[in-house]
Amino acid sequence: MLFAACGGNKNAQNTESTDSVKCFEQEQIEASIKVHFDSIASEISKLKHFPFLQEGADGALKLTKEEKQVKPTFLLDPALSENATTLAEKYRILSALDVDKRVAKLYEMPTEGYEKAISKLAADISDPSFKVIDENASVSETSQALYDAMNENGRINYFWQLAAASLVEQLYVANQNMDKFLSIFDDESASNVSFRLVIILDALNRLSEYDPEVKPVAEALAPLDVINAMTVDEMKAQLSQAKDGIEAARAALIK
Repeated sequence: MLFAACGGNKNAQNTESTDSVKCFEQEQIEASIKVHFDSIASEISKLKHFPFLQEGADGALKLTKEEKQVKPTFLLDPALSENATTLAEKYRILSALDVDKRVAKLYEMPTEGYEKAISKLAADISDPSFKVIDENASVSETSQALYDAMNENGRINYFWQLAAASLVEQLYVANQNMDKFLSIFDDESASNVSFRLVIILDALNRLSEYDPEVKPVAEALAPLDVINAMTVDEMKAQLSQAKDGIEAARAALIK
């Protein structure tokens, strides 16, 4: 369930009447919020992800032989998955590891550790929604199909935590080597990233009013609202400005 259900039997008739009114009002509020979530989920599914994660696509990032020899040290250790205790932590770490696995592939690094950790987390989470993910897609892409399935299975809250962890990890990776990772950006890519952040912050802020587990996630991402780039040059400047905030958000989401 997205929100707490109304109700419970009351002894006094006037109490029942008051509760019925409150329950109806709550249902109306929840229905309105649900419509809003559906709308912004549709918007986020249309936005492009960081181009360096688009494998095999036209204009995909290509590393030289020399660049591949210098392996990145900033990726998460797959063993981090063993630290996840709550369901929310497992969703977030799963999403972040999926991003890093794709970056590791760019550098032709072994990905077995990531694949094993991701498979174990998915098994622990046991979310039937993951069945809708296409073979060539991934959980960190937070597609419309995944949102619809998680909505059907009562896991909307976790959808937005997946989206938050994925975006923060992509921002963190991009900041490690902007000259390379943003080299295939265009202004549309920059604005897509900014709009994705706006949507995720909106969803988290609304959810945090009902789900205490979401509140620290919303607070962790709040300082990143300085990212509102419409051009590649603005994105580079804002990523530098938000460097500390991105690192702090990553540490908060991926403990």
